[in-house]
Parts: sequence; structure tokens; C-alpha cells
Amino acid sequence: MDTTRSTLQFKVTLRHIKPRIWRRIEVPASYSFWDLHVAIQDAMGWLDYHLHVFRVRNPETRQAEEIGIPDDDPFEGDPVSLPGWTVPISKYFYVGGTRAQYEYDFGDGWEHDVELEAVGRRQPGTKYPRCLGGERACPPEDCGGPPGYERLLEILSNPADEEYDETLEWVGGLFDANTFAPERVRFHNPKVRWRKAFGGRRSR
Repeated sequence: MDTTRSTLQFKVTLRHIKPRIWRRIEVPASYSFWDLHVAIQDAMGWLDYHLHVFRVRNPETRQAEEIGIPDDDPFEGDPVSLPGWTVPISKYFYVGGTRAQYEYDFGDGWEHDVELEAVGRRQPGTKYPRCLGGERACPPEDCGGPPGYERLLEILSNPADEEYDETLEWVGGLFDANTFAPERVRFHNPKVRWRKAFGGRRSR
């Protein structure tokens, strides 16, 4: 694969939520896992407040690996995450149907299925990454994972609920769980995001 001219199309689906919340994104094949993380955050609607990890099988060793933000002081026996900004996604994703798990916010435990749908070619005049489709709004940050989100929707559907006013204020006064517009997604520069997150602590 010529990573300078190719693109990778992914479908990202949030687990444990029905109806499904999903996004379809197309990113440069030259991306690292950090870059893919930033694209998923932007497409889903997360705000990158928390830690994340990709869990994927190495196609060469067939061993499961974790790729994300390494812990500077891990507990003995804990899995070691590879630094995502040093690992190219093309090493793992080059055959349609390849899957990985992406988890965001280990407290709330937002788990996503990430599936490579297609390998394509960059089109002249097209800006990447881009969001090609999706359904339903992203849950608000820090709402308690799937169970907390289910409770939030239950409260917002019932103005008589004693927690309604407080919850409505917490979500900013308006939340439509069924709305998503791919054309409104704005992608951030992953290098800028990395510098803001880590400064001079690590080099890319």
C-alpha cells in the first residue's frame, strides 16, 4: 500500500447502546493510531478529556496489543500500551474487515468497534480526514457510561421527573439524541492536539 496516496475507510460503532450510534470516516493511510484517535473523537463528538486505548491483533505475531498512551508508572502485570503516535495504522489495517476495539474514558468505559471497510485512493481537491456518514448524537461526556446515558435519556423524556430540570441544565439546555449531521463534523490537527496534551514530555 502506498500510504502517501491511499485512504482507509472505517466504521466506528459505539457498543452497548441501542439504537446504534455510529460514524463512517475516511482518513489518510499515513495516519498513526494517535491521529486516528483524534479523528474518532471529532467524528463521534467526544471532547478528548480522558485516556483511551486501541486493542488490536498484530497481523504478524497474532498477539493482542494495546496502543494508546503509555503509563509512566504501570503496576506489575498490567498490559503495556504502545505509544499511539509512533505506530502507523497501516501496519494493522490493510485488509477490509480488520477490526479493533477502541475504548475511551476508562471510568465511563465507552467501548467502540472499529472496522476497516475499504482501502481507497486520495481524490484531488478532497480534504482528509472526512466524515461520510453516521447516526445519532454522541452521549455527553461524564454521564456515567451506557447505564448513565440510558438514565439520562429517561430523565429528559419525562419533564415530571424530579431530576429533569437539573439534568436539562447539565446538558446545556438542549439534547437531541437522534440528531447527527456528518457535514458539521470539524476535524482537528492531530499534531496540534498532541502538543497541547503532552508538550515537551515526549517526542513524536
